[in-house]
Amino acid sequence: MKPPSEPARKVIPITPVAADASSEGEIVSLYEAQKKIYPRSISGLFSRWRWGMVFLTQLVFYGLPWLEWGQRQMVLFDLGARRFYIFGLVLYPQDFIYLTGLLIISALSLFLFTAVAGRLWCGFACPQTVYTEMFMWIEHKIEGDRSARLRLDKGPWTLEKVRKKFLKQIAWLAVAFWTGFTFVGYFVPIRELGGELLAWQGSWQIFWVLFYGFATYGNAGYMREQVCKYMCPYARFQSAMFDKDTLIVTYDVARGEPRGPRNKTVDYKAKGLGDCIDCTLCVQVCPVGIDIRKGLQYECIGCGLCVDACDSVMDKMQYPKGLIRFSTQNGVAQRWSQAQILRRVLRPRVLIYTAVLAALCVAMLASLVTRTPLKVDVVRDRAALSRIVAGGKLENIYRLQIMNATEGPRRYRISARGLQGLEVASETEVAIGAAESRWVAVRLQIPYGSATSGSHAVQFDVEALGTAAHVSEKSVFLVPR
Repeated sequence: MKPPSEPARKVIPITPVAADASSEGEIVSLYEAQKKIYPRSISGLFSRWRWGMVFLTQLVFYGLPWLEWGQRQMVLFDLGARRFYIFGLVLYPQDFIYLTGLLIISALSLFLFTAVAGRLWCGFACPQTVYTEMFMWIEHKIEGDRSARLRLDKGPWTLEKVRKKFLKQIAWLAVAFWTGFTFVGYFVPIRELGGELLAWQGSWQIFWVLFYGFATYGNAGYMREQVCKYMCPYARFQSAMFDKDTLIVTYDVARGEPRGPRNKTVDYKAKGLGDCIDCTLCVQVCPVGIDIRKGLQYECIGCGLCVDACDSVMDKMQYPKGLIRFSTQNGVAQRWSQAQILRRVLRPRVLIYTAVLAALCVAMLASLVTRTPLKVDVVRDRAALSRIVAGGKLENIYRLQIMNATEGPRRYRISARGLQGLEVASETEVAIGAAESRWVAVRLQIPYGSATSGSHAVQFDVEALGTAAHVSEKSVFLVPR
């Protein structure tokens, strides 16, 4: 007997449903496409400060490689020659300690500024902020203000839309690749780099110009606030450096709530409303698209544009400014005056950061001022450790690398001490050109039998003739059994 056939099973696709679905059966995707932010332009104190920092940082960045110091580029990190030129200084790999000191000073400065006033670096001087501001300015000039850009992107593709988008891309690429060219110009003499690129020479230079150009184009043109939100580690650990006396962008909840629209002719306080008219202008001007009225958020870069926007609205409504302002959590909670807030700036952690930072800066400056513009490395010649030569002398051979860290040619005298009868049997004076290094073969001799067998400490003395520069380096003299 044939068994009855089973009814066909209906396969129902399962779509993830968010926990806060508003009604039964509503399908909500767990993932949402990134929404493009259209920041609105605003003028005010902090907006002017931001543009001032844009001009200052880019004047230094774009202009410094073109300045000359004597017959060379003023600032050049010549990796091929292993020399760093910074104004009148010539630094070698042996001066790596200065880079370490600079990194420590930069880190402590970041801690200090963050403890005092939050993310000032992010809001006003970070390259991501600066180039994003430049690219948005170009976009604003070509495509129009916020409402015009919204209409343009939502509208159909027309000849006018294609023209504006094309011009914007050309302007972005020009700024991006000039930025990449300038950056590489800090590592290759920029005038030589320009000639090589025009002749389409130098494969690695071309690669890095394109690499940094596309990085600037992508980060400032498209990723923008996503770099600050998801890629920058500073936003994640800034809370460890904040406290309740750190100056941050704050919204005065007690004064602003409950928010809502109102008529200027009506007494809004009688209706139970706060000073916030819920115009959302603070959100529209925010470059990272957050609502500061929800409290401090890690995405906030402390640029202060929401302060400018809110103050402009308060002026129009004839309300007191400062609904959104730079203040501290303690200052807002306890209704402190500006003087009381500023007095809390000099708290113990700030004083400690300042003292350590000042000590490091003084130590590094003193080290640079007293730095000897002469470097010497001693290497024993392993091919001839020790030998007996004519005249009954015992000889060891060394190789000295003498580096002239000055901008002019120098003559150097070589001498040695440490053993009885020790003498330099090779050339005792050498000439080295400006900012050059030279390997010199040096032969040391002692009378045979004047020293016991084994290893004996000796010292090389190299002095620059006509100056006070003097360096001593230790080595050993081997006496065979």
